[in-house]
Amino acid sequence: MNTISPWAATVQADLESSVVIWEKEWHKYNFQAYNAGDSLWIAVTWPDRGKMAFRAAFGMNSCFTITNMFDDGQTLVLNLETRLGRYEVIIAFPDENTAILHYTTTFKANQPLLIPFWPRDIIPLTQKGSVENTNGKIHMHQMGSRSGILFASMTKPKTGSFFYFQDLGSLSAYCEATQTTVDDTVCGSWPEIGFKLPSADDKPLPSDKPYIISDAYVLFSEDIIEDDIAVTHQFLNNLAAVYRLLPHPEIIYHNWPEITQNCLNDIYSNKGCWTQTNGSPYLNAYLCDYDTPAEVMVQLAVLMPLNELKHWYGETHSVYNDLLNGIDAFYDQKVKSINRWLPALNNQLDNSEIQKKEMVMDSWYLYHPLMNLTRLALKGEKKAEELVLKSIQYAIKVAHHFDYQWPVFFKMDTLEIIRKETEPGKGGEKDVPGSYAHLMLLEYRLTDDKRYLNEAERSVKKLAGCGFHIFYQANNTAFSAGALLELFKITGKKEYLDLSYACMACLFKNMQLWDCQYGFGKNYTNYFSVFPLNNAPYTAAYEEMEVYAALSEYLIQAAAIDLLPSLKILIAEFIKYAVCRLPFYYPVNLPLEMISEEVKTGEIQKELWIPLEDLYNGWEKSGQVGQEVYGAGVGFGAMIRQYHKVKNEDFLLFLDYPLINYRKSKQSVLFTVLGSAEFECNFKIVLPENRNIKFQVFAQKQIIEPAAKSNLLLEYTVAGGSAVKVSWK
Repeated sequence: MNTISPWAATVQADLESSVVIWEKEWHKYNFQAYNAGDSLWIAVTWPDRGKMAFRAAFGMNSCFTITNMFDDGQTLVLNLETRLGRYEVIIAFPDENTAILHYTTTFKANQPLLIPFWPRDIIPLTQKGSVENTNGKIHMHQMGSRSGILFASMTKPKTGSFFYFQDLGSLSAYCEATQTTVDDTVCGSWPEIGFKLPSADDKPLPSDKPYIISDAYVLFSEDIIEDDIAVTHQFLNNLAAVYRLLPHPEIIYHNWPEITQNCLNDIYSNKGCWTQTNGSPYLNAYLCDYDTPAEVMVQLAVLMPLNELKHWYGETHSVYNDLLNGIDAFYDQKVKSINRWLPALNNQLDNSEIQKKEMVMDSWYLYHPLMNLTRLALKGEKKAEELVLKSIQYAIKVAHHFDYQWPVFFKMDTLEIIRKETEPGKGGEKDVPGSYAHLMLLEYRLTDDKRYLNEAERSVKKLAGCGFHIFYQANNTAFSAGALLELFKITGKKEYLDLSYACMACLFKNMQLWDCQYGFGKNYTNYFSVFPLNNAPYTAAYEEMEVYAALSEYLIQAAAIDLLPSLKILIAEFIKYAVCRLPFYYPVNLPLEMISEEVKTGEIQKELWIPLEDLYNGWEKSGQVGQEVYGAGVGFGAMIRQYHKVKNEDFLLFLDYPLINYRKSKQSVLFTVLGSAEFECNFKIVLPENRNIKFQVFAQKQIIEPAAKSNLLLEYTVAGGSAVKVSWK
């Protein structure tokens, strides 16, 4: 028997003694509204008679009087009053084809009110018996400021599942007025689950206007999902179904070529970005951090995007050669592999953190630099190829030693485990088997040696059964998804595609699908952010850039398969918002008052085009960790993926969805836009100054006119999946 609070103990009896004030049948589900005194409930009955109640409004120590009710068959509007204020509840069914309930509640107080308590809004019901005797399984719920999602199945009585999505962005005005936050508001313990309005303990809710206090979407299913693969797939489908219905923030266009030049100039010229060791220049991890020895990941995190930029521009920046010339020094003869720190500076490690000790390696950190070295080798860099082939046997040896299940920290020379688990009982870095497989597949491409393909297959078997727990670090989970997709394309084994989708579900579970417009969050677009770790309180520049790049490549590589339709929507839309959102990591784009005065590492120079590591929404200041030099590749990565050069022409094409089949034919360019036909992306022609060119743009063979035009831009919208032709004269 579950223990319950007084706010749950009486719900069943309250509803049984209350009169139904409204009723509707929708897709075999029955919906009834009850005024139960201090709560307005929406009771939902499944086709098999299982039942659950959703508290649409709470009277706060006061009872409701209904003053008006309007029902047009599709939308119900209820106006309610208590001694404390006036409420409006709108109940709607926004999707003709799916059992989705949407209810929005606004409240206008009669006087300023402190709100120290609010009950959760979901309670399971029974035909006979009591609430505390029900059981359910919560598949996932909100963590921190991620999306306001709760996905659960009711197992006793055996009923079905539901996917609850609270649009937390709608509560921004409430949070701004009361100086509260919506972090961790959608969770709970069975049977009291769902959303809990943030408590206004210190600053009262004003009586100046109505405030939205709930904006919930609930998708119902008769399925009780128990298989870990099924639950992750269903999560993606449910999320896409709700995403179709959400209001989406406006897209802001940024001049990425200009941002890229600013970044290059500042990296090259600012001494705070660099340190010298044995006559060679190395990038600091953080601006003006001269105490920490150079790290191989830091050098390669910028070198790899610079390599992409070199191929895009057709010329090499001097920073590129400086970084390339210095990577040999990271090879450690003791272990026959590149090391995290320059071996020559091991005596300068200050032991202040676990990883800042000689020979201590963070598992993912071993493989990440080897990935970038192999990518450079595949681009023709012989030095990188030599270095990775000298190190790869050690990487395989470590994988075998740990049986493809990596701890958090280990000693490189002895393979002694320093920290086994991320948290007690949670296991180690569970997505490293996937990122290791990604490395092995890169080696397979480089060498055509099937031993690496076999290694990849052995490793990913450790991901089976992990479900939502695959995720350790966002970029590594994204690499895992790509590796599994590639294995599916090579072998045809469906289990790899299923696991790839599970990785994708883990990524979207750790995103913020709402726009925080309160506190410091209102100074920048934060919609569709992805968090670097399960418990990270902030988003991070480098991890976001790598997820963005990996998902762009994923969508391109998946063009040849029958991709899950929900992923065609979610991946393409994530990319579109990433291109719009990533420039706000640069402190020049943020107001000074939201940048932290205290910095953990190095210092912050606001005028530099070097990104902050950490962006917080809400009331926390950003840049607390530092200004992240190794995130400088953000601009390079975005520009080369979203801008497309036209041979022998001086204009650019910009598209914020990925594209394939790009080809030029005389005075025209043709390409295919990826993504779903249900959504549109932004296509722009970036014009050169003082040149008159006439363009015609066709989508699906129909001519389209620009939505806006200026001297430097022609702006269009095109649907995902469109075949586009651009011609000019």
